[in-house]
Amino acid sequence: MSSNETSIEIRDLYKIFGPSPRQYVDSIKNGLTKTELSKVHGHILGLNNINISMPGGKIQVVMGLSGSGKSTLIRHVNRLIEPTSGSILVNGRNVLDMPETELREFRRTHTAMVFQRFGLLPHRSVIDNVTFGLEVRGMDKAKSREIGMRWIERVGLNGFEARYPNELSGGMQQRVGLARALSNDASILLMDEAYSALDPLIRTDMQKMLLELQKELKKTVVFITHDLDEALRLGDSIAILRDGEIIQQGDSQRILIHPADDYIRRFIKDVNRARYLKVDAVMEALGQSDTGSMPKLKSGTTLEVAAGELTSSSFDTAIIIDDSDRPIGAVSLRLITAAISSEGEAEVK
Repeated sequence: MSSNETSIEIRDLYKIFGPSPRQYVDSIKNGLTKTELSKVHGHILGLNNINISMPGGKIQVVMGLSGSGKSTLIRHVNRLIEPTSGSILVNGRNVLDMPETELREFRRTHTAMVFQRFGLLPHRSVIDNVTFGLEVRGMDKAKSREIGMRWIERVGLNGFEARYPNELSGGMQQRVGLARALSNDASILLMDEAYSALDPLIRTDMQKMLLELQKELKKTVVFITHDLDEALRLGDSIAILRDGEIIQQGDSQRILIHPADDYIRRFIKDVNRARYLKVDAVMEALGQSDTGSMPKLKSGTTLEVAAGELTSSSFDTAIIIDDSDRPIGAVSLRLITAAISSEGEAEVK
């Protein structure tokens, strides 16, 4: 499996916790609520009809509040949790059909996890933590050390390879965890609240590092978070869960401009929309009056940058150009203002 080919398809996934979970799947499909399942039948509904297509080489963010089912979901990808019903296809192969030996190989070579609390072995040095998975796979020590040192350097920890976890800051420990995951050359990275325990500035640095590495490595990343800003910054696609159900999924532009319901509206209410919305999402067709003298902005420019450019120019409209410098639309200060206001959903279609 090469990393840019590894797609994940989750279909009709249900997880019910309790002594007889399978007997309630049809009842849930027919409208039995999570509350009724718990109060009347003594079972807990963890995931309810989850369907997500995750293209290879992209970052899929799954977000929601505590108890929404996001951490339960990520543990289904490598079958650390067994589903009650449904399928999980990795490059077309159903993980749920894998026999024990194939599943162990899949976990060892095709998936790697990065945890919120780092998951480092305290008695092992940085280099020994990073190479632990390679050792388990039986790799020669000299070769595993060479690979480990390469990733230690890539995550900015060169010179710290002989240190122990208790000698490192939280941010440095998380870098070790990331280096360990990357050293296994797994095509799928499962990151469960990986940055939630970090201070805001360190968290931002780690997000930036992940995006930089992803440009080159193109892993298939499943990233769990409860933080919308983090989701908007990292996610090629975002799925928002509530009570084990997907309330909305799509890219950041669609979620910000067309929230599915009041729950999503409350989520995005205090987000700096200008920082994440791009001109492509709000631009209009070029008009007859559009001329070459107007300022030009690249496709993908954020509204924050676009507003700054227009405010400092003598124009209230800019031409949007693609990577080949061809005009593809226009954006005005009026459109930008409408999009970043709390009423932007109603005005931007």
